[in-house]
Amino acid sequence: MKENYLTQENLEAFIQAAFKEDVGEGDHSTLAAIPKNQTGRAQLIIKEDGIVAGLQLAEMIFHSYDQDLEVKLLMKDGQVAKRGDIGLTVSGKAASILTTERLVLNCMQRMSGIATKTHQLTQLISHTKAKLLDTRKTTPNFRMLEKWAVAIGGGENHRFALYDMVMLKDNHIDFAGGIEAAILSTKQYLKENLLDLKIEVETRNLDEVKEVLAVGGIDVIMLDNMSYEMMREAVKIIDGAVPTEASGGITEETLKHVAECGVDFISVGALTHHIKSLDISLKAY
Repeated sequence: MKENYLTQENLEAFIQAAFKEDVGEGDHSTLAAIPKNQTGRAQLIIKEDGIVAGLQLAEMIFHSYDQDLEVKLLMKDGQVAKRGDIGLTVSGKAASILTTERLVLNCMQRMSGIATKTHQLTQLISHTKAKLLDTRKTTPNFRMLEKWAVAIGGGENHRFALYDMVMLKDNHIDFAGGIEAAILSTKQYLKENLLDLKIEVETRNLDEVKEVLAVGGIDVIMLDNMSYEMMREAVKIIDGAVPTEASGGITEETLKHVAECGVDFISVGALTHHIKSLDISLKAY
């Protein structure tokens, strides 16, 4: 659950793809209206309370487009922001500031919204051992930044994608012919392909929990859509043999009660797919 996806190469690839999407052959509004050598400065204004995220990325975006832009970070990613706070200032060619403005804001607004919600939810379960996890329910081609925002907000990242962990969910199990068949087939596949990946298995009731334990050799047991009573019993049955993850329709209202069932992790898809962006703007001054 380390942020090993945050490489310079991956970030640069994202930025270049984003510029290709947004700028294309050129920012004609800016090219038409702004003299080539016009200079200016702007400040990033946080317009509502929350957790700021994406400042480090913003600096990279500005410098990727124009390395001569001067960026001063006045806050840090993960810092509590109040309405009216200034996150950064940027100065240099006015055209460069205008062309990069929307990409910086699109990233920071969404990342800050995710970090803010993550922080709020982690506070609700801080009295328990449970850790908050994200999921693969992310925006296509924006997953890296959404998971980064979860980490900035105090949550932990689950698997990044389909290739870095095996997760046998209900459909895998049903198609494979049952839990034992799915696990044994998975172990054989990993052995044949010389893959060292963790295996997580989803369970829907106590009988399935017992069956997973009986087969053995897995790394995490998911407790999916279980009642509080069933979840507490499952945790008791597992008794620390492997980490447990609660999942399935967990909301802000139910999160605390799920955490108090004694699970190790709680995955919440809404961290990345049901988020209101934080209001942030970039204004000349």
